[in-house]
Amino acid sequence: MRIGELSRRTGVSTRLLRYYEQQGLLHPSRLPNGYRDFHEHAVQRVEQVRDLLKAGLSTEVIRELLPCFTGSGPTMRPVVDDWVAASLARELSEIEQRIETLTRNRDAIRTYLSQAARSEDLQEQVVAA
Repeated sequence: MRIGELSRRTGVSTRLLRYYEQQGLLHPSRLPNGYRDFHEHAVQRVEQVRDLLKAGLSTEVIRELLPCFTGSGPTMRPVVDDWVAASLARELSEIEQRIETLTRNRDAIRTYLSQAARSEDLQEQVVAA
């Protein structure tokens, strides 16, 4: 199928599909006229890429994970590559660190907001007196 059809079937722009190809996530063949020719399984591959991107993984990690997928959906073969397992563990650790940072930031902002509300209450009491 040509890139326009893949775009229609997946809801992903042709520009983004070309980016996925550039990143080594899609591998179309070329027709004699130079057009990209995507295999039917490219629809499933694009869906897998989108799911992995939504999970916060980089295209570099996704490129290594894609061979671990079998069938449709998120079914993965057992990971036998130590690099892939290490990459997933590293990504998970980085996500957990970001969550901790965001939690600290949220708590700090709540404290500032609480202090600001108390300051406003005090100012209103002074004006009322």
